[in-house]
Amino acid sequence: MELKYLTTFKTILETGSFQKAAERLNYAQSTITLQMQLLEQELSVKLFEKIGRRMELTQAGEGLLPYIDAVLEAVRQMENYGKCGHLLAGTLRIAMPETLLSYQMHQVLSAFRKLAPDVKLSLRTPNCYEIREQIISGIVDLGVHYDIGGYGASLVVEKLRDYQLVLAGSMELKQEACDFITKGQRKDIGLLTMDKNSLYHRQFEEYLRKSDITLNGEMELVSTEAIKRSVAGNLGVAYLPRFTVEEELRCGLIRELPVSIENNRITTVCTYHKNKWVTPAIDLFISLLREQAAAGGVYSDEEASDKNLYNGAE
Repeated sequence: MELKYLTTFKTILETGSFQKAAERLNYAQSTITLQMQLLEQELSVKLFEKIGRRMELTQAGEGLLPYIDAVLEAVRQMENYGKCGHLLAGTLRIAMPETLLSYQMHQVLSAFRKLAPDVKLSLRTPNCYEIREQIISGIVDLGVHYDIGGYGASLVVEKLRDYQLVLAGSMELKQEACDFITKGQRKDIGLLTMDKNSLYHRQFEEYLRKSDITLNGEMELVSTEAIKRSVAGNLGVAYLPRFTVEEELRCGLIRELPVSIENNRITTVCTYHKNKWVTPAIDLFISLLREQAAAGGVYSDEEASDKNLYNGAE
């Protein structure tokens, strides 16, 4: 059995199609198709079926996935076996929501880059539910995301810190429009979001449902920055982690609207598969996350360099 067939198999899962896998691997699409046909012949099962435009795993393919992941992980460990145990090299694949990457990870990433300049960082920004699935399937090495539960026995989960959520609205809103506590309202204002499947968007929608508050539609935008500008322009309200709007609140560009949500906080966690080899790079990144959480999320690059965050870093 050719190892490259297994690599192609995983790439199809990551990209969602034979064509995109061919582009990533620099193969002709016919080569991808042939490799999968040969792999199916060797395994005596059908691995993929086409659902719409995506190639989805068959039930047999899902059953074989843990074995294929184990083989590829073993190969990865073998490739690093002859290297110095504390050598920081290779690729580290991390997934985290856009809000954390844009507003909370700059210092961690900067410190990591200084301590591990030879490690190639591959960053993805799916929502938390997709991150959980990508960790389980082995698409990424490490997830840093909001705690959504449902990890099962296959994942290692470490709590980092809590963040407060806030409902943000325009300074131009009239007093009655700012009321999100009185139940049974029909409000002529929309809800702005970047991802309808984000944890805090789901939480706020549940609050609106229980409070019998109906808003005038939703608008899905491309980034948190676009949401904040739209809020300031009185195009709607948005429920976001406070750290994303702290500057705008402080400068009076937007306002915090009161809500009666019992637990308006979210917890960040880092996760990885229990069978994942914790490389020196993964260990370093987790150490930096712990240091940042212990410091309340703030430390300078100089402090990060001075801390003995990783025994093998010079």
